[in-house]
Amino acid sequence: MNKINGYTEDEARAFVQYMYAGKRAGRTLSSLFEGYAKKSGRAKGSVRNYYYALLRSTGNKEVKKLLRGTDLKAEPVRAFTDEETDMILRRILTEKSKGISVRRAVLELAGGDDKLMLRYQNKYRNVLAKQPERIQSIKRECGIPEDEGKRQIEREIDGLYDRLASSLREENARLKGEIESLKGENARLKLQVKNLQS
Repeated sequence: MNKINGYTEDEARAFVQYMYAGKRAGRTLSSLFEGYAKKSGRAKGSVRNYYYALLRSTGNKEVKKLLRGTDLKAEPVRAFTDEETDMILRRILTEKSKGISVRRAVLELAGGDDKLMLRYQNKYRNVLAKQPERIQSIKRECGIPEDEGKRQIEREIDGLYDRLASSLREENARLKGEIESLKGENARLKLQVKNLQS
């Protein structure tokens, strides 16, 4: 059998058996991906991607044979409409302009649904990489300043600098105090040695 995402035929067979047994036991796909990732040492995302790649390769005779009798199937992925994509982008960009991370914004947008969250996050990253002008257009539409992200980073850097500078000033003052204390101790010891020699 041809490798799919680097799995050998034996690995693919073991994976299918693991997934089939887990589904029959009523486990969720997410828990199965996580469990197989721990068992195999692979990343959960890699396991998930492999699962869907395998189930969408049913034109391959070897894959058909491997899946025969398992009832494992992948639901067809419904693409986002342009309106849905713009709505997703508006919500994420608005939350992001408030200082909320993209991950938290998509989690809230998805109502805690991990699968939907992943779809939203992937859509956002895809548009960000391939259609940056669309992102800029929606920012303008929502009244989000173009350089909001840059200003937020600058604020974070300034805050970090201030915290570091304050910490260094405190450490410097503490060390100066210790040096003065050591100088006093050194002077007392010298005096004691001098008195002993007399």
